[in-house]
Amino acid sequence: MSTDLLSRPPGSNVAGRLSRLDRFLPVWIGLAMLAGLLLGRLIPGLDTALNAVTIGGISLPIAAGLLIMMYPVLAKVRYDRLDTVTGDRRLLISSLALNWLVGPAVMFVLAWVFLADQPAYRNGLIIVGLARCIAMVIIWNDLACGDREAAAVLVALNSVFQVLAFGLLGWFYLSVLPGWLGLPGAELSMSGWDLAGNVLVFLGIPLLAGYLTRRLGERARGREWYETRLLPRIGPAALYGLLFTIVILFALQGDAITSRPVDVARIALPLLAYFAVMWAGSFALGRAIGLGYERTTTLAFTAAGNNFELAIAVAIGTFGVTSGEALAGVVGPLIEVPVLVGLVYVALWARRFFTTSAEAPPAGRTTP
Repeated sequence: MSTDLLSRPPGSNVAGRLSRLDRFLPVWIGLAMLAGLLLGRLIPGLDTALNAVTIGGISLPIAAGLLIMMYPVLAKVRYDRLDTVTGDRRLLISSLALNWLVGPAVMFVLAWVFLADQPAYRNGLIIVGLARCIAMVIIWNDLACGDREAAAVLVALNSVFQVLAFGLLGWFYLSVLPGWLGLPGAELSMSGWDLAGNVLVFLGIPLLAGYLTRRLGERARGREWYETRLLPRIGPAALYGLLFTIVILFALQGDAITSRPVDVARIALPLLAYFAVMWAGSFALGRAIGLGYERTTTLAFTAAGNNFELAIAVAIGTFGVTSGEALAGVVGPLIEVPVLVGLVYVALWARRFFTTSAEAPPAGRTTP
């Protein structure tokens, strides 16, 4: 994902402020899907070759793609600004509750409502609901003129909390809660601790790398150089890693996608409902508790977005690279991108309902 958006002043012309790389993101994703499908048909035995070398139970090419796509985003976070949000208890408590209590529960309910007869897809969506967004949410928030610092801090907090809690929540929502409700649970091939270890590899490594890159880069050349020179250079790697991973995954999932388009549509429906419920509910909550437009927008986008990179990694490591769970994760970003771009326009339109701002504008930002 390119990083030029992070250094531009906000405005209402969303498409005009996207770089060419970001503006045509749905096109690149579509081409990656097509390339993957063609590779899967033209190269017999591709799955065997990809799984010849593994790391954490995941083929090395896919593991590399997942790590590469997450590192640049985590290198953008300003880790020294935690106090700018931790002092705002309304925002902090609301965000933590929405991300770690409401979001997973909403996805659990939607997965069972829409996919009660498809346990693999259902489990995949539940994993998606547990993976809180730490990537593209920064872009959507900035385009909607949200509080940039608040978004960065909430992303950092979600990153840390995800390492600590993802494994336990995965075990709870996939195995424990269904049993309490008399529903069939997932037969996990990993324990909760194994699941947490998977998260540590695919989130902990890029998180540490991102933190060290910022700390060492700013110490050597200063923050201005780091954010205006270094980040724009490493930022596009996130998109390249995402597209590479999609190519490989679609090469392995080609038969399922082309032979079961109805299943893909069924996975998309609960995702659409999830984005609508979480974003609208969070936006309404922010306004109700007296947050200004900037932080209300940040609250809504950080609550509605999901970390499909992590969800895909965990689904592959837990259920296998050709599993229905992995397919559910792959469908995720194809739905999220157009939906959240549309919600950027909705947020900008809804700005008229905020007559005052409960927080000071972020440094370096002006009201358009």
